[in-house]
Amino acid sequence: MTAAVAITSSLLFRPPVAVRSLPSPPRPHDVPCPRSSRRRPALLCCSAVSELAPAASAAYGALLLGGGAFAYVRSGSKGSIFGGLSGSALMGISYYLMQSPDTKAIGDAVGFGSAFLFASVFGIRLYNTRKLVPSGLLLVLSLGALVVFYSAYLQDKV
Repeated sequence: MTAAVAITSSLLFRPPVAVRSLPSPPRPHDVPCPRSSRRRPALLCCSAVSELAPAASAAYGALLLGGGAFAYVRSGSKGSIFGGLSGSALMGISYYLMQSPDTKAIGDAVGFGSAFLFASVFGIRLYNTRKLVPSGLLLVLSLGALVVFYSAYLQDKV
């Protein structure tokens, strides 16, 4: 009688074969990159980059505006507040254009152009001052935004 209880109890706690043999979900690096023959390969091979670009535009614009306002309050630099306002305005325009599928590629191009402009400005400032803060950090942020906008542009422009 104890052997029968041991066999039934081991069967009760054992999952069915179908549950044990389910495949694991694909990891991000296992998922193939969807590419058609007419598209150019993007830097970031992921369809989510196109959906990430508006959020990157809003975040980058907010950082530019906050940095310009901080520099103005700290040192009274009118150039910093003007740069922050113009950068956030360009990113706002880019964000607005990315909301419609018809103008998404134009919004990516505006975001790319403004990120390229600010990467150039912060690269020149870093070269002249040799200070990593704030020029080096903003250069890295600008280059990251540049890569996101370029990759999204290549994915959106069919």
